[in-house]
Amino acid sequence: MNYKLKTFIKVAQHSSFTLASKELNISQPAVSKTISKLEEEYNTSFFNRSRNSISLTNEGKIFLDYAYKITELFEELESSFLLNEESTSLEFNLGLSTTIATYVMPKVLAKIQQNSNNIKFNIISGNTKDIEHKILNQELEFGIVEGKSSNQLLRYSKFIKDEIVLVTSTNNTNSKSSISKQELSKIPYIGREIGSGTREIIEETLKKNNITKLNRVITLNNTEAIEQYLHYSNSYALLSIHAVTEKLIQNKLKIVDIKGLSFEREFDFVCRTNYQSKKMNLLYKLIKTNYNF
Repeated sequence: MNYKLKTFIKVAQHSSFTLASKELNISQPAVSKTISKLEEEYNTSFFNRSRNSISLTNEGKIFLDYAYKITELFEELESSFLLNEESTSLEFNLGLSTTIATYVMPKVLAKIQQNSNNIKFNIISGNTKDIEHKILNQELEFGIVEGKSSNQLLRYSKFIKDEIVLVTSTNNTNSKSSISKQELSKIPYIGREIGSGTREIIEETLKKNNITKLNRVITLNNTEAIEQYLHYSNSYALLSIHAVTEKLIQNKLKIVDIKGLSFEREFDFVCRTNYQSKKMNLLYKLIKTNYNF
């Protein structure tokens, strides 16, 4: 039954038998057959089917709520009786915001797997809003993101501290070692996309310091693209210290101090409010233990 419910959930999330079959790594006919059997068992139709699309019926929406609750109970059952670090195999689906996925977690996950080769990770990365959205939609149980939203359906706990610093290329001969808040508003600035946790923290800090606008010359959606742009320009960017450490050591980027202004934040674990499982607690412990404080 748990298999049928998970299949139903994936079809509902994707509104597609094809996409659900790809994610579940089974054939589309097998997915269609599973849904048809469920509909026969409950004597109803869960999906409106047209030539090019499907959508949930009212009964399907109600069934989806029950499916989420029942699969969570199955997970709790497995956690209570089957789950421990010595299990034959453990698999975690983990959502990571972009900076964390690229610059913080690879070494942590590698260290975990060195010590516990029975553990596997499926990593979903995106900006903070993407990860939070997937957790709210129950596509992911657990994530690590940059910053917090005010959504009461999400629960956060601290992971590590981070600092966002102003950087430019070492080839930028026009740059100074420090600038004022007024000068910050005038320099050519590379920004992150809407939905980025880094962008939200920057905008909140600027607002508190009565800085209303930066001279944004381009918007890019990941740190690596920003670093490349910096290399070929005299522009500036506000980036996580975790993201630029290697480039600072290699003398490709340099930090420019902003007098009287700092951008500090935390990377946070996030899950749905009131959601707790032994599996999630184990993942939390593994990550905290293997991060090099």
